[in-house]
Amino acid sequence: MILKELKINLWGGDPTNCYIVFDEQSKETMVIDPAGDVQKIIEMLDILKANLKYIYITHCHGDHIGGVQELKDKKGGKILIHRLDEPGLNDQSINLTEYIGIEPVHLKVDSIVDDGDFLHLGSLEFQVIHTPGHTCGCSSLYCEKEKLLFSGDTLFRGTWGRTDLPTSSFSEIMNSISNKLMKLPEDTIIYPGHGNSTLIKEEKPIYLELKPRLP
Repeated sequence: MILKELKINLWGGDPTNCYIVFDEQSKETMVIDPAGDVQKIIEMLDILKANLKYIYITHCHGDHIGGVQELKDKKGGKILIHRLDEPGLNDQSINLTEYIGIEPVHLKVDSIVDDGDFLHLGSLEFQVIHTPGHTCGCSSLYCEKEKLLFSGDTLFRGTWGRTDLPTSSFSEIMNSISNKLMKLPEDTIIYPGHGNSTLIKEEKPIYLELKPRLP
C-alpha cells in the first residue's frame, strides 16, 4: 500500500488532511476527504497511474467535501458517505459551507455506507466504523492489515472533534471514541481529518483513564 497525505487550505481553520490510498498491485485507489486543491490530487493520481475507485467522505462538512464533485468529474470514482450524513451534503445549515466561506456544494452520492460495511482496494480491506458525535453520520475507516485508521474529525491527536455544531453530540462522540475506536489494537496509527497522526495507545489514557495526553 502507498499512502499520500495532502494538506488542503480552504479557510482560516486548520488545513484538511486529504488522503490518497493506493494498492500497488491492482492500482485501485481511494481518495478520502478531497476538500479542494483538486489539481494537486489529480497530479498525484497521475504519477501513481491510479485507477480511482472510491471518493470517501468521512462526514458532510464543507471543509471536507469542496473538491469531491470536481474530482469525480475529472477522474471518476464512486462517492461514498454514511447514510446519516448524506442529507447534510446539500444542506448549508448542516454542511457549514456558508460559515466557512466557500461556495455551496451540491453532491449526489453513488452509494451510502453503514457501520460494519467493507470496502476493498485490491487486497486491501477497510471496515466502516460509524462514529457519530461530530456529526450524526461521521464514519471512520479501519484497515486491520495495515494497522491504520482514518478517523475524520472524530478523533485527533490529544483531543476530539467539535460537538457544538448541527447534528453533533458530546455524549455520542465520547461513546464512539471510548467504546469503538479505543477497542482497536494499540499499535493502530490514527490519521485524522486535521493535524498530525497519532497512535491508539497514545490516546487511550485520555478516554479510559481520564489523564491528559503527554507531549
